[in-house]
Amino acid sequence: MSCKYQSNALDIPLEVEQLPTITEHSPASLIAFPFEESFPMKCEATGNPGPEFRWTKNGEDFDPYQDPRLITLDDSGTFIIPNNGNLTEFQGNYRCFATNKLGTAMSEEIEFIVPNVPKFPKEITEPIEVMEGQSVILECNPPKGIPPLQIYWMTMSLQHIEQDERVSMGLNGNLYFSNAIKTDSRRDYCCFAAFPRIRTIVQKNAMSSVSKHLLDFTNSLLERKPSLLTPTGKESHTYLVKGEDLQLECIAEGFPTPEVEWVKIGFHKLPERAVVESHGKLLTVEMVNEEDEGKYMCRAKNPHGEVVHYFYVTVEEPPEFEIEPQSQLVTIGADVVIKCVVKGNPQPSVAWRVNGQPLNGKHSLFLQCQHHDYELMQSCFVVFNGAMLITVSPDIQPLILTENNLRYMAVEGKGAVMHCKVFSSPASTEGRERFSVHKNGSLEIQNLMKEDMGEYSCFAQNTEGKVAIAATLEVKGKRNRYSYPPRDLRVLAGTTIQFSCQAEFDPSIGDDFEILWEKDGMALNGSENARYMLDDGVLEIIDVSFGDQGFYVCVARTPVDQDMAVAQLSVVDVPDPPEDVIHSEHNGRSVKLQWIPGDDHNSSITEFVIEFEESQHEPGSWKEMMRVPGNHHSAQLKLHSHVDYRFRVYAINEVGRGRPSQATERYKTPASAPDKNPENIKIEGHLPHEMDINWEPLSPIEHNGPGLEYKVSYRRQGNGEDWKEHMVKRHSFLVKNTPTFVLYEIKIQAKNHMGWGPDPKIITAYSGEDFPSAAPEDVAVDVMNNTMMQVKWAHVHKDKLNGHLGGYRISYWRLRSLLDSKKTHGDKHTLTFSGERNHAVVTGLRPFSEYSLIVMAFNSRGNGPGSHPVSFKTPEGVPGEVAAFSVTSIQKHKVTLTWSPPVDANGVIIGYILQYQLINDTEEQGSLMSLNISADSNKLHLQYLEALSKYKFYLRCCTQMGCGPAVSEERTTVPEASNWKISDALNSSMTFHIIEGLEPGTEYTVRLMTKSWVDNSSIFEDVIRTSAKGISNQGWFIGLMCAIALLTLIVLIACFVNRNKGGKYSVKEKEDLHPDLESPGINDDTFCEYSDNDEKPLKSSQHSLNGDLKGGDSGDSMVDYGDEDAHFHEDGSFIGEYSGRKDRVSMEIKGNNQSTA
Repeated sequence: MSCKYQSNALDIPLEVEQLPTITEHSPASLIAFPFEESFPMKCEATGNPGPEFRWTKNGEDFDPYQDPRLITLDDSGTFIIPNNGNLTEFQGNYRCFATNKLGTAMSEEIEFIVPNVPKFPKEITEPIEVMEGQSVILECNPPKGIPPLQIYWMTMSLQHIEQDERVSMGLNGNLYFSNAIKTDSRRDYCCFAAFPRIRTIVQKNAMSSVSKHLLDFTNSLLERKPSLLTPTGKESHTYLVKGEDLQLECIAEGFPTPEVEWVKIGFHKLPERAVVESHGKLLTVEMVNEEDEGKYMCRAKNPHGEVVHYFYVTVEEPPEFEIEPQSQLVTIGADVVIKCVVKGNPQPSVAWRVNGQPLNGKHSLFLQCQHHDYELMQSCFVVFNGAMLITVSPDIQPLILTENNLRYMAVEGKGAVMHCKVFSSPASTEGRERFSVHKNGSLEIQNLMKEDMGEYSCFAQNTEGKVAIAATLEVKGKRNRYSYPPRDLRVLAGTTIQFSCQAEFDPSIGDDFEILWEKDGMALNGSENARYMLDDGVLEIIDVSFGDQGFYVCVARTPVDQDMAVAQLSVVDVPDPPEDVIHSEHNGRSVKLQWIPGDDHNSSITEFVIEFEESQHEPGSWKEMMRVPGNHHSAQLKLHSHVDYRFRVYAINEVGRGRPSQATERYKTPASAPDKNPENIKIEGHLPHEMDINWEPLSPIEHNGPGLEYKVSYRRQGNGEDWKEHMVKRHSFLVKNTPTFVLYEIKIQAKNHMGWGPDPKIITAYSGEDFPSAAPEDVAVDVMNNTMMQVKWAHVHKDKLNGHLGGYRISYWRLRSLLDSKKTHGDKHTLTFSGERNHAVVTGLRPFSEYSLIVMAFNSRGNGPGSHPVSFKTPEGVPGEVAAFSVTSIQKHKVTLTWSPPVDANGVIIGYILQYQLINDTEEQGSLMSLNISADSNKLHLQYLEALSKYKFYLRCCTQMGCGPAVSEERTTVPEASNWKISDALNSSMTFHIIEGLEPGTEYTVRLMTKSWVDNSSIFEDVIRTSAKGISNQGWFIGLMCAIALLTLIVLIACFVNRNKGGKYSVKEKEDLHPDLESPGINDDTFCEYSDNDEKPLKSSQHSLNGDLKGGDSGDSMVDYGDEDAHFHEDGSFIGEYSGRKDRVSMEIKGNNQSTA
């Protein structure tokens, strides 16, 4: 250890005379590496007067200024040795001395080392021949060189020798085999010694080791208990200096391979810092201390015994100062005591020097300083050199070294320091106004306030005089602080990011505020990098790359204050491709793949994916082989035979998949017999006397060699037949002439030119199926209700199924409604029921009907014969909705309702139920009235209704099982009549009538009525408004329009007659389409034979309202003004309307009280 010159040197300004102090020198060892251009031998010192330098080499004077090959520097003790290729003569131990009139300072000794290039000696090594199971030691004996030394064992192709519990390298560099095996035999074991400090790697000549196998010996004779290859003996001693690393090694031989374990005697476990490495053979403890001393034991054991070795570890402590000598400044005549107390293990010795000359002394030194002593350089040597300074100075006036009238600015709430550096002898006394004063004379004020502003003075005085300086302090209002500091970012490479930095400051500072950005200590403001954009406290980086990673500092600065905020930018990306991907340990169909991971780009690799490509079947196509965890860098690969492989690896992290590595060299596995037989064998019988065998073929990579074929073997089960065998190259085979649905045994075996695959598994399957040959018997039907019945049957015997039973199918159809005596064959319905069952429920039947059904069995071939048909009848049900329900002949107090029976009567109709009630627009309803109607009725005149009221009518049809759903209609009765004008009777063949004498712009109600109807029902009614007076109201205009219309009609009739000349249909057909309302011969329901006792609607009117007019019928017929709801009013007016307009007309009449004509 040494006393640092600067640590205990006095702070004496150079303006004062003082002895030299060494400030810089070269390290204790200076190695002349061959790749360096020069080697500086440094020696720098300060002092007043300036020191002169001299050197010694190997204890003798050495003058670098006299050797022209050396480069010297002015006012410096440093000289430079150039690397001119001849450095050996400069090798040696150097020491520098700095001297002035007051004394001498001496540097530590510097050793200049010129290393030699290490080389292995040239030697011829004989092959080492051992019996399999014996131990082997391959010695390295590396040459000496500049440490550290690194040793590697590799082959001539630079493949590392794999090490494990059996094979390991010792600390001395030797390669140890606990027991040799046949695969250890090779002729290219090479030891490489690397010296990284001189950038040199040397190689020893290759060594051979041959392991022989004796057929006459068994493993039991080779097995033996362990013995130690290193270290030798029962115990050994190890001495270390505190802070060094402890390494203990035990390598044993024996068979089976011994296991090594470590124990510290007297302790339950090893020290916490102890690490066991090299497969248990090396114990390491870093930076040992006193607690690591003691007795350690290694034990090597196998089933035949054990061997132990004891290590006695001693930790020595280097010399250390307990009381370090301190430099002192004293006056003439003062007594000086210099203490030097040291400790160590073993106890160190102490020696003293004065100005480089030996001085007798012990741990402490007593001096009496005289006037002529001035300054002394004392050195305390404790193994290494130490130094302190004793200065004997005459009395001088104090000297203030700080500049006068300095101006300080600070921020309120922070602290301020005003400097006042003083030197004097004897020591001066200092006066201060207030606050805390440091030993160096500085005045510190904490938590500044506005009232602290002003001028301050520093005074220094001693017996020789007094001096002072002044300083001004200005206090600003607020200190800088960040309102929005930048935040740490973790981004994907190639993106654009922004750091935002906003700060607050004292407004009185004005424009002297600035925000600066730094990255890793380098200023970014004014950077020439175009990707860095700075604007108003925002730093934007475009296209972020990994070079942009680091710490970004935002500095908010004013002339009196600054604040900093730091943010870290981390850039992530997919991993780089793995490097140095190689395959080794080739063992036929097994190889070991190794790689070095690429950069993970700040996102840990989660897994590696190994891909392969083969050149024979799918060249250029890479397929995934396996995945390994991200902390594994090798994998053992199981390969197929007769495949030429290449491999590559890519890594995956949280960002995504990286690019794949470079492909390895090809490795072709030898051919072999198939490893497996075909799988997924399927047997299908498409025809009754065939059996189609199909299987999933082996993939090309599973062929394992050329000439792949399949042997198909089959035989009937249980009758003792021999296997029938066929060799095929395809992956299917058809067996013909088989009995129907017979159980066979089948096996398929793969074969190539190298041999047969493994014994195949036998599977069983049936030959082809045929249709079932029998129908189910004892079919019975149980009708459950009017829409559902249950069917039961007896199973078809399995011998008649001719295959695997798929289930049963029920086919049924409707013969007739029980209301109809005529039978018809309705649509057939089929239901399928899978599996073994003998009953089923059929739903969705129609009530009051007769049905027939059959039951049949089915298999994969199809349906068998059907059973004998069984007929059954369903009971009555509730009827469906009434058909053609309409409300007609709407009058003041009565309406006429007509309907037709339901399409689905579902039984014998026993009557109808009519319900009706008053309703209005607010959904309020009156009481519900009901009427029962006989079954043979289809019309009803409902009376005693309220005039101008809205009614809702509901009609239901009923059987013995109940009533069906209701149909409904809404109608509004008409108001009371007043001031009606009636025209003359019109011919029934007319299609229009002109009413004259109407007032322009007036609303009228118009009705068309039959003259002879005593109930005055109308068949048409509409509300019209005449136009205002204009040209369209003039008689001449109306006459002109009528003439044009008549002319157009004549032209159309002529065209129509010409087109139909010769007649397309008979006059009778035309008469049937257009019956004359006034002609005789129409049936009893016609208009001409109407009577009060038979209030049926006109046939011709109903015909037109139902939309049965053909395309050639006149569009002006009276029936075009009505629909199925047309009716006659009691006064004979015709008020039938177009469908959809009745409600609107009725509402207009209800709200209009004016007279109509």
